Amino acid sequence: MADRIPMSRAGYDKLQEDLRRMKSRDRHEIVKEIEAARAHGDLSENAEFHAAKERQGHIEGRIATIEDKLARAQIIETTDPNPDSVRFGVTVVLVDSETDEEVTYTLVGEDEADVRQGLLSVTSPVARALLGKQVDDEITVRVPKGMRHLEVRSIRFGI
Repeated sequence: MADRIPMSRAGYDKLQEDLRRMKSRDRHEIVKEIEAARAHGDLSENAEFHAAKERQGHIEGRIATIEDKLARAQIIETTDPNPDSVRFGVTVVLVDSETDEEVTYTLVGEDEADVRQGLLSVTSPVARALLGKQVDDEITVRVPKGMRHLEVRSIRFGI
């Protein structure tokens, strides 16, 4: 069986909602667009028709991808009020040892990740280096800007 995909309940619910929207609304809208473009005549030079068909392919591909992810989803509940180590679902406060800059990340599934909002994919290099670490542990990890030296200041559930 293919690898399981870790995600939170909220991430799973969002994917289900996206899938429902694409199947119930987006599919129907693109069929109408294709019909309207066909009505314009010669399909070989009909840019609207080709664009609509391309969009239809994109939607169908996205539906297949989401269905696969939902089938392989491993929903990870985050119920421990006082986690003692970094794992999926925790919020971890880190301090950059070189700049004293403090950053806060919540470890989430790939589809939930948004670094600007502090949501870090559990499969990212920083998150993988943090897994299993405890308060006061230090890590060194390669990121696009070079090496970062980070110290774990606190670990908690919730954002």
